[in-house]
Amino acid sequence: MAAGGEAIVDGEDPLWWRRFFGEYLGTFLLVLASVGPGVVNQRVGAEAVSRTAAVVSPGLMLASIILFMGTVSGAHLNPSVTLAFALRRDFPWRRVPGYLAAQFAGAVSAAGLLAGSLGGHGTAGLTLPGAGVDARLALLWELILTVGLLSTILGTASGAQNVGGLAAVAVGGYLALAGLWASPLTGASMNVFRSLGPALVYGQPRAWWAYLLGPLLAVPVAVAVAAVLRGPGGSRISRRTAQGTARH
Repeated sequence: MAAGGEAIVDGEDPLWWRRFFGEYLGTFLLVLASVGPGVVNQRVGAEAVSRTAAVVSPGLMLASIILFMGTVSGAHLNPSVTLAFALRRDFPWRRVPGYLAAQFAGAVSAAGLLAGSLGGHGTAGLTLPGAGVDARLALLWELILTVGLLSTILGTASGAQNVGGLAAVAVGGYLALAGLWASPLTGASMNVFRSLGPALVYGQPRAWWAYLLGPLLAVPVAVAVAAVLRGPGGSRISRRTAQGTARH
């Protein structure tokens, strides 16, 4: 979540490669922190990483990434975030394909590193519906949870309520808190690539459509909520936050 400076809105962006690399690296680190605890537990046995640590870890990682490279790419790390910013007119549509490709590559690379170095352990670390939760219910809860995440991101990026570095605390805190209570239901993914990238690497694409549709359907809902709360997007501050402010 960038702060300060001006984003390049129109014309050629000389730092496009740096922004795309930032999305790749940030998503790579986020997926490592999300998938890693389950894989580690399967590798070393017992519950070396507790459930609480496993769901708080991605939130802390996300906050760290926003702080150390938010000014480069906006630290989206999630296709729903990129699409929501684009729908709000805070992010140029021409950059969307590159961001999505970088995020997907980061997720697959992280899962590949875990599988290659620690081995494949069935569904360890993957997001799957919990006991008694079918795919349709998982889709519903992924939609609801993602609306909350996107509302937090769009809200802290707005000109009316930009909170600078505290955006990292708000967004990372939401991810951790949602995971604390909702991970037994769906794994609390809220991110298409966090779910589908590792599922493809591990060959376990179960209930994949719930983890695709839930976060994507949340995008127009969250954008509508933001419009009700804050009016149309496209403000100078929200564009800077979404696009990154690094110039050289």
